[in-house]
Amino acid sequence: MRRAVLLTALAVALTACAPSVPGSSGSSGSPGAQAPASADRLTIGTTADVVNYNPLVGNSRTDSWVTDLMYPKLTQMDATGKRIPYLATEWSYSEDGKTATAKLRDDMKWSDGKPVTASDVVFSVTAVQKEKFGVVAGLITALDEAEAVSPTEVRFKLSRPDGTFLDNVGFWLPVVPEDVFSKAPSVQKFANDKDWVSAGPFKLTKVERGQRYIMDRVDDFGPGKPTVKQVVFRVFPDVNTEVLALRNGEIDMIGNVLPPATATELKSDTAVKLQEIPSLGWAHLQYNTKRKPLDDVRVRQALAHAVDYEAIRNIALKGFAKSSNSSVLTPSLPQWTDQASKEYAFDPEQSKKLLAEAGQTNLRLGMIYDQADPNIARWAPMVRDAAKKAGITIELQGLERNTYLDKTTKRDFDIYAGSWAVMDNPPANLGLAFKSGGFINYAQVEDPKLDDLIDQAQRALTQEEAKPPIQEAARMIHDQVYDNVLYVETFNVAHSAKWTGFQPMPSELLSILNPLSLAAAKPAG
Repeated sequence: MRRAVLLTALAVALTACAPSVPGSSGSSGSPGAQAPASADRLTIGTTADVVNYNPLVGNSRTDSWVTDLMYPKLTQMDATGKRIPYLATEWSYSEDGKTATAKLRDDMKWSDGKPVTASDVVFSVTAVQKEKFGVVAGLITALDEAEAVSPTEVRFKLSRPDGTFLDNVGFWLPVVPEDVFSKAPSVQKFANDKDWVSAGPFKLTKVERGQRYIMDRVDDFGPGKPTVKQVVFRVFPDVNTEVLALRNGEIDMIGNVLPPATATELKSDTAVKLQEIPSLGWAHLQYNTKRKPLDDVRVRQALAHAVDYEAIRNIALKGFAKSSNSSVLTPSLPQWTDQASKEYAFDPEQSKKLLAEAGQTNLRLGMIYDQADPNIARWAPMVRDAAKKAGITIELQGLERNTYLDKTTKRDFDIYAGSWAVMDNPPANLGLAFKSGGFINYAQVEDPKLDDLIDQAQRALTQEEAKPPIQEAARMIHDQVYDNVLYVETFNVAHSAKWTGFQPMPSELLSILNPLSLAAAKPAG
């Protein structure tokens, strides 16, 4: 899973001279601005066009919001991050853990009238496995072969026991129609930009790039006929014009999460409802364990005690953030959380003591961050200023995003300030982020004991078996400061008070724009 920095727009003052709303038919005082909500149409604001209509490749927010309504996944999530049925009705492992099975619904159809079958699932996962692209490829390394046992049953043969496999493939793999995608020489390069054959609650019927994406209801959608006849994604230049359009009644929802300052302002608007959505990731500082003196745990612990966590959450995030108790097992996944974990106290004197024990004086370090990320740009100076009280000099390096990502990938930093967007499956996620050679192991952690604990958790076929070793791994990450988790953000999604019925799910990507939520949305009253 690639590291993702939360991409929220900059919050600026709302003024009368804000840019006009694209596609608007009138001003804020237009006659239809305050019309009652209608089940005919739900209009959602976004700040980006669809870049890629191939769901196996596209990974921007707008890409996902649109294609998730078109292409089913085996599972969805509930509010706690637990997997719930979607295309799959049940799933299980064999006793030895080397075979995984998923049983499918028999009432989902592609828009060309053909049924969605196990062959489509097999084709989708095999294409990713062979061409090795996208998020899923890095999460299904245990897969040997997938086969369709029947039209409604898929069997996955694994090279090793992997209790993360079904959660990974279930949540991350979009299922595409074999009849359509198999005609392309390369599935990865297939544009899929016209004549869409889909199987979600809504089908894409019209695209006006830079303006809107129109999706019509699928009346015979297996899990249930959506209430709304049409969903329209409208493209806006920024959050401020989205907010104006929402207040004027020109849209019903803002898709992207609100910057904390904007959410604070909208709290008092009775025409607007805010849905609070827990993040599945976290904001953090990572210290390059391959660089001296950061290879000394006492120095990393000194840095952990030199951060004013509460101030960052209350001031930079306006209170829209929770403590994770310095643990990588966050409150967003309560079934995994370790209640014994405690947040590092902001204690400059303890920092000084630890640095003295490590023989460090006048410690100077650089800290890289994405200068375009509004939250991190706000709290990075707070990290620097708090560290000064411990006698630590941190030189901030706010970088253009591509430069920042390049330095991160090359592990070219002392301190990395950033965030994970979706960390939904701890045994799999901790393997990617902290196991020796892990794809997103930016801190360059190499700890054989930690590797062994993560391996144990990944081999476990139930959460009950995986929980003890993964909690012990999280305690090691905490104590050795392989990661310094600052907070878990509470996202705010705004919609008109004239709408109700949404089914919130954790993460910025799912929020209330997930397929089950939009299918259940209806006018209030």
